[in-house]
This record gives sequence, structure tokens and C-alpha cells, in this order.
Amino acid sequence: MEASQTRVSVIGLGSMGYGMAQSLAKGGFAVTGYDTRAEMVAKFASEHGSGASSLAEAAANADILVIVVVNADQTQQVLLGEGGLVASAKPGAVIVSCATMAPERARALGDAVTAAGLHYVDAPISGGAARAAEGALTMLVSGPPAAIDKARAAFDAMSAKLYLLGDEVGIGASFKIVNQLLAGVHIAAASEAIVFAKRLGLDIARVYEVITASAGNSWMFENRMPHVLEGDYAPKSAVEIFTKDLGIIADISRSEKFATPIASSALQMFLMTAAAGMGKDDDASVARLYAQIAGIELPAKDTKTQDSKD
Repeated sequence: MEASQTRVSVIGLGSMGYGMAQSLAKGGFAVTGYDTRAEMVAKFASEHGSGASSLAEAAANADILVIVVVNADQTQQVLLGEGGLVASAKPGAVIVSCATMAPERARALGDAVTAAGLHYVDAPISGGAARAAEGALTMLVSGPPAAIDKARAAFDAMSAKLYLLGDEVGIGASFKIVNQLLAGVHIAAASEAIVFAKRLGLDIARVYEVITASAGNSWMFENRMPHVLEGDYAPKSAVEIFTKDLGIIADISRSEKFATPIASSALQMFLMTAAAGMGKDDDASVARLYAQIAGIELPAKDTKTQDSKD
């Protein structure tokens, strides 16, 4: 089926979902957006496609339903709650689940969707809001080949790197959890390092320049530490994302009897940052917590520069 003939509904028009819906529309798909925030639905409808006022309306006649919500509980509610997609989607529609969740939750949701005569693809995402809007995400996909084939053109519109990881739902979720372990640890380590450098009396802008050209660099150091240098903690990815994801890793660690001490330490840093009132701020706020504990002053946002841009 050509893209123009394929009807896709995106459930969840947050920073990631909106960009993904936008990329699908640019790819020629007939896209409907749904979100609990009516203003986001209206914005998408005016700019890129059409909007739905309910899950049932979003599911009507959709060939592919892409769910981009926060976690497994929200995904389950969207699928199986009152007025959910499983009750209203047409037979044979493909459900694409993008939230980070434990593999066993992905498998359970996949079983429920399949039992209802629908297809389910486990497709967690990585890359951030900017890449979502560019159709340049990394997608970690697993599920029945027939389901993946039906959604393949949509995946291509949303991603720059598409990894087909196996025929079983839950494999994609497992890969994403490994990624999140590293991402959370790297953010916590980068935050510790930049504030440690400040304690040593170093120019942290110069530290950033040197480290990003040295072996100690990481993608997270390079991507997140500019937020610290600019004093801008408007959430690109919030602290609470990592309290959730590293919490999932801690649960798996316990159930598998496999120690993850470094990830556990990172989790504690994110939990303390959230407890200090920064849970909804950018995840680089872990650096702010280190600074508060040590009595160190980090750069503040230049409000005059910001005002001149507005």
C-alpha cells in the first residue's frame, strides 16, 4: 500500500510524538493525531493533518496506530482501557508501541493485542525531539514479520536507523533498556565530571571543549553539558524519564539476580534530583544537584539574551 493510501494515527503528541507524526505527514501518509491536550491536537491538525477527539476516533479506519506515551501503564490504558484502541481498531490494524518498558510488559501487551485480532510491534525509540521532527530517529523494532512488513514504510519515514531485532515482542524493549542503562549512567557521570571540574577552579566551557575532543567524551556529555554551560534546564528529556527507566533496570536486576551497581548509583542521583524539585526539568539537572550539595555556583541562564530573542 502506498504511503498516501495508508492511514496512520499517532497517539501522544508530546515532543517525540508530535515530531514523529510530522515526519509521517511529510512522508506522504494520511496522519491523524490524538492527545489528551486538545490544543496539541488542534495544532497538529492545522499544520500537518487531522485531529481526533477520542481514541476511538483516532482508531477509526487507521491502518497503523503509533503509541508514543510515557510508560507501560499509559500504553496499557490507551490499548485496553475504556474506549481504548483494542476495542475500536479495525481488524488487522498494526499497533506500534514506542514507550520504554520492561520486556515482560511488552510481551503481555503484545499477547492482548494479538488475541484481539490486531498486530503488535515492539518499537522503542531513541534520538530526541529534534531527530523525531527530522524523521531521523533510531528505532529498535521486534515482532512478527508480517506486522513489521505492514508498518515498514512508516518506520522508514520516522527513522534514520531502523534495527529489526527479532520476531518476538520484547526484544526491542530489552535493547532499549540496555541503551537507557548507559544513557542514565553517562548523564550522571557527565554531571559529576563538569561540577568536579568547577570545584577544581577550571573554566568549564574550556573543559567542555577539551573533553569533547578527548577519550573521556560521551554522546551524553557532548549533548547535555551545553545545557549546564547555558544554565538552561528547560526539559529536552526530563529527570523523571530516568527515574522511571533506571527504576525498570533496578527491577530487572533484582528479578534476574544480576547486580547493576553503577546503574543503581545513577538512579539514586536522579531520584535525589527529583526529590529536590527538579523532576520535570532537563535531565542535565543532575549537575545542579551536585552543585547544590557542594555549594558550587553553575552558570545561570542569560535572561537578557533570551529576552532579545523573544
